[in-house]
Amino acid sequence: MTLSNDHLLALYRQLVLIRQFELRAIDERRQGLIPGFIHPYIGEEACAVGACAALNPDDVITSTHRGHGHLIAKGGDVRYMMAELAAREAGYCRGKGGSLHMTDFDLGILGANGIVAGGIPMAVGAALAFKMQCAGRTNGNADAPPLRVALAFFGDGATNEGAFHEALNMAGLWRLPVVFFCENNQYGEGTPQHKQAPLAQLSKRAESYAMPGVTVDGNDVLAVYEATRQAVERARRGEGPSFIEGMTYRYRGHYEGDPQVYRSREEIALWQARDPIPRFRKVLVENGISEALMEEVEGQVVTLIEEAVAFARTAPPARAEDALLGVYGDTHDGAVF
Repeated sequence: MTLSNDHLLALYRQLVLIRQFELRAIDERRQGLIPGFIHPYIGEEACAVGACAALNPDDVITSTHRGHGHLIAKGGDVRYMMAELAAREAGYCRGKGGSLHMTDFDLGILGANGIVAGGIPMAVGAALAFKMQCAGRTNGNADAPPLRVALAFFGDGATNEGAFHEALNMAGLWRLPVVFFCENNQYGEGTPQHKQAPLAQLSKRAESYAMPGVTVDGNDVLAVYEATRQAVERARRGEGPSFIEGMTYRYRGHYEGDPQVYRSREEIALWQARDPIPRFRKVLVENGISEALMEEVEGQVVTLIEEAVAFARTAPPARAEDALLGVYGDTHDGAVF
C-alpha cells in the first residue's frame, strides 16, 4: 500500500477535525448551546477515517449513537452537524434529531441512530439493493459496472444483538456487498467486553456466516484503511461481505457526564498512550511532511470549527410547529398524514 503525501495529510486533517469537533461540542454543551446527551467519539477517530477513506463517494454507511466521527469521515458538513446538535432548523434533520440522528443521503450517510445494532440491517438492505441493481456483476459478467458497497459501523455490544446475527446471516447467504465494521472500544456502555461475549476476538463470529473476519489495530489509521480497502474490493467484485474488528478505546465516558466507575484512570492512561493522532503524526514526519504543514492543517480545522459554532449560534431554532414535517403514517381509515 502506497499513499501520496497529499492523501496522508488529508487523513490527518480528518482525524484532527473529528477530535476538535467533539471537544468543542462538549464545551458548547457545558455553555448551554447544545441540549441533550453527547456520546463522544474521542479516541476512536482512526476507525472512521481509515474505513471511510476506502469507500467511493457513492458508497454508503450506517452509523451509531457515537456517530459524529463517521459523518465527518464520510464528508459531513460540520456546520450542519453543529446546528443539529444545537437544535437549530439549519441542522441536518432540521434540529429535530440531535446528536443521535443525522443523515445526508447525498453523501451516502444513511443515518445514525440510538438503537444498538439498528444500522446493521439497514446496511444489509442497501447492499441487497446494490446487488439487485447490478445483477450482471454478481452473475459473473466482468464487463458489468462494479458494485456499490454499504459499510455498517457498530460497537462490540451490538454483536450480541439478534439484529446483528440475522443481518450477517442474510448477507453471508446472499453474498451481499457489505462490510461490517465493529469498533471494539472494550465496553458496551459500562460492561467490559470480556463480560459480554465468551471469545476474545469478535471477528471470529464471521466464520459462522461464511465471510472473512479480521481484527486490526483500530488506533492505526493505515491498518484500518488497508483492511477496509481489501474488504471493499472483495465486495465490489461480487464476492460477498467481510467483518472487520477495530480494537480501539474511547477516552471519555459512554456519554458526557458518565461517572465511569467501571474503569480505572490507569487503564485510560494506558490507551491514551496509543492515541491515533500523535501516532499518525509520526508517520507523516517519517514521510517527509513538515511540522509546519501539519500545523497549517490544524489551523484550518480550528477555523472550520469556529465557523460551525458561529453558524449554529446564529441559525434559528427548530420550530415546534414543524415537529411532524417528514413524519408519515397511515390512519385507521387508510388516509396518509
